[in-house]
Amino acid sequence: MADLYATRRRRRCQLEEAASGSPLLDRLRRAIASVLRVGRPPKKQQRDEPAVVTTVASNGGGGAIRSNGENGHAAEDKVQWARGKAGEDRVHVVVSEERGWMFVGIYDGFNGPDATDYLVANLYASVCRELPTDDDPLPDDAGREQRRLSSSCNGRNSADLRQRGRHGAVLDALARALRRTEEGYFAEAEARAAECPELAMMGSCVLVLLMKGADVYSMNVGDSRAVLAHRAEPDLTSVIMPPRHRRQHSADGHGHVTEEIRRQFDECDMTELVALQLTMEHSTTAYKEVKRIRSEHLDDPACIVNGRVKGSLKVTRAFGAGYLKEPRWNKALLEVFRVDYVGVLPYITCKPFLRHHCLGPRDKFLILASDGLYEYFTNEEVVGHVEAFTSRFPDEDPAKYLSHEILLRAARQAGMGFHELLEVRQGDRRQYHDDVSIIIISLEGKIWRSSA
Repeated sequence: MADLYATRRRRRCQLEEAASGSPLLDRLRRAIASVLRVGRPPKKQQRDEPAVVTTVASNGGGGAIRSNGENGHAAEDKVQWARGKAGEDRVHVVVSEERGWMFVGIYDGFNGPDATDYLVANLYASVCRELPTDDDPLPDDAGREQRRLSSSCNGRNSADLRQRGRHGAVLDALARALRRTEEGYFAEAEARAAECPELAMMGSCVLVLLMKGADVYSMNVGDSRAVLAHRAEPDLTSVIMPPRHRRQHSADGHGHVTEEIRRQFDECDMTELVALQLTMEHSTTAYKEVKRIRSEHLDDPACIVNGRVKGSLKVTRAFGAGYLKEPRWNKALLEVFRVDYVGVLPYITCKPFLRHHCLGPRDKFLILASDGLYEYFTNEEVVGHVEAFTSRFPDEDPAKYLSHEILLRAARQAGMGFHELLEVRQGDRRQYHDDVSIIIISLEGKIWRSSA
């Protein structure tokens, strides 16, 4: 057994060593660069120029793809692809060879597009400013955590402890970037309050994934999800025999038990893909979130009504949406849009859920999507559909396939045909299905994007 686990450990180390050279990043960069070349002659890309895709989702299934500068602000439009009226979802993808990372942001907006537009223009730039470089010293809090771990983990490699501290520093930087971006949005909303009071209502769910080598950092507020598909660990409970049984069968000294364990180990099912959710649900369907809001607003029995915060919003954490965070933003709205704001505490927050995951040899692909996908699929169903589709059609687009399936299910649920649903005017189609944006990242170096 020790040999078997040692072999698996060597495979993991080999993967991490390969990742440090960023072959995955190179393949993803080329994949996105090929999208940017659609509709124009091929152009040699500068080595330090990031491949950037900004997608404005539309109810018609299309979007606009623009080439942006790495500072996150729109540069000269090099590629345009648009169909239909733009919705409130935005997708922002950056592959930076200079920084050695890939950034993916999915912003699922509500009550208008301004919050998502602001996120696309500013969040990535804020992340670049906040992220520590390899030469930066660890922040004080990360240093304290490293010292605490050092004192409690005798024999642990100090380099491993420092790496754990750096993962925490990256996650803290993502949270700071989001907080400062929201502060900037509210400052702009305040400056425009007289002409656009509705900015106080606009907001967005945020899903961010940062990949650097074998490290994946995720951040979310709201109900968009990042799901990792990976091979299940084999069930070895029937393989590893009790010590007494092992002694009885090894008395002859011929190693029969070792061979039997190897045989059973080989027969274990290692092909099944399972879904690991990297994000946390921030909506009124999450019991802990509902309990938190009610405990913070004991003097407001109507803090959650009909499964919505103040009868207005299903998500319990979001970017923007100032009217549910401060009384002054609520008062700035026209009376018809105001909620009965009791007290001064916020009803919703922008405090994100953060997670680090180290990719291993069992990890196969990542699915990032707004909540519209999960109105019709469970995590396991999504993983199963993508695996089955890519196995049967390796050169086709699984993200577009999922979008097609969503429309089929939405049409069936509404009692109409698929083409009938497509003929519904885009502004009216929201009553049948929510906007949905989907990004699928294969760890073999492919990336697909679709929206519905």
